[in-house]
Amino acid sequence: MRRIVILFSGRGSNLENIAHKLHGKKLIIAKAITNNPDAEGIERAKRLGIAVEVIDHKQFESREDFDRALVDSIRAADPDLVVLAGFMRILTPIFTSTIKNAINIHPSLLPCFKGARAIQRSYQSDMKVAGVTVHWVSEELDSGAIIDQACFHREDESFEEFEAKIHALEYELYPKVIEKLLKIS
Repeated sequence: MRRIVILFSGRGSNLENIAHKLHGKKLIIAKAITNNPDAEGIERAKRLGIAVEVIDHKQFESREDFDRALVDSIRAADPDLVVLAGFMRILTPIFTSTIKNAINIHPSLLPCFKGARAIQRSYQSDMKVAGVTVHWVSEELDSGAIIDQACFHREDESFEEFEAKIHALEYELYPKVIEKLLKIS
């Protein structure tokens, strides 16, 4: 069975969605890693029986030192794919030059609205469509080759409704892309 490692920093909702749809059925989540010792996703992962490792980035002198520890942890799990799911760290070349099989989901139609607060910036824009992008992780933030995208036509929704539509697209698209990349569908 194929193995993945999931990296997250916050709520862990994408981790939970991937686990419900794929873990133990089509793949094994070898472990989840967070940089945030207070992340809500830690408890979600534990409830799902997924091993969680906390590598607190604040305990390292530099981004590079953190990335070395992260790479070592990932290598120890020997995954077929590394899945970033709300991992809020800018990765250095130590990570990007070593871990070549890493993907990320971004809550906008890249190349628009790279970086933080993408949902808010997309909502405030004049664009008539909005959506999500799955892309390969590269040295430049949110600039790796696009694997797939999903979108919806905007209506007069509130920010909360808009955000819910973005998350619904994430929950639908990300597991499908993982299945396709691992050839397990």
